[in-house]
Amino acid sequence: MNNQTFYTNKTIWITGASSGIGEELAKQLSKWNVKLILSSRRKEELERVKSSLSLKPENVAILPLDLADSNSLEEKAREALKIFGRIDILFNNGGVSQRSLVMETRIETDRKIMEINYFSGVILTKAVMPSMINNGFGRIVAISSVTGKFGFPLRSAYAASKHAMYGFYETVEAEYYDKGIHTTMVCPGRKSTNISMGAFGPDGKPQNIMDHGQEYGTPVSSCAKDIINGLRKNKRDIFPGGKEVLMVYIKRFLPWLAYILAKRAKRV
Repeated sequence: MNNQTFYTNKTIWITGASSGIGEELAKQLSKWNVKLILSSRRKEELERVKSSLSLKPENVAILPLDLADSNSLEEKAREALKIFGRIDILFNNGGVSQRSLVMETRIETDRKIMEINYFSGVILTKAVMPSMINNGFGRIVAISSVTGKFGFPLRSAYAASKHAMYGFYETVEAEYYDKGIHTTMVCPGRKSTNISMGAFGPDGKPQNIMDHGQEYGTPVSSCAKDIINGLRKNKRDIFPGGKEVLMVYIKRFLPWLAYILAKRAKRV
């Protein structure tokens, strides 16, 4: 089965679709006969993305949402399901990063990062799963990070939120695979996006600084291609990125070396 066959006639919901990986996923998926629901906080940016896609306008819906507003997300999921009548693939892609030392980070910032990166995806997943189960098919794709596999300086809450995602989505697969529900964890390395610009500092406000690693990271086009291909192959884990992805395997097979490398990492 090729990508076109796998994705044709699928209804796909992407959060964080106004930039970065989410935007690129929308662009590449729009090459086929799919229906897309694009979500993020910035409606004007979603309109821009929509205008760049290779789909008829009636096959692309815009649904603005704020992942930090957990009380609104169940209703947003109900709205998403009504748009095209179903959701076959959910990309829980939206999120926020962090750049602050443990002792400098306010607990409110820790909680906010967990709310956006972890709980928002949990809420949306639980909201769309009953429909997926009724349809006998559902793919839930969680965009984590290589930092979801190991701790890293200045990312304590970010790493914790990405570790938590693994526990949740792997359990979803274990409990509901016989209902046609499958999950995929995507753990990119450093990719060329503006995620570091919006990364929270100690006070929970964006730092507005572009990291060297992000600026010269793996192109999002390559990252999205790896995700799209991996999902079609039913991969449980996808690791797009450069040499930094090797840390995942070093942590698995040489954990002592992984600890040393993490301690010596540049604080960016």
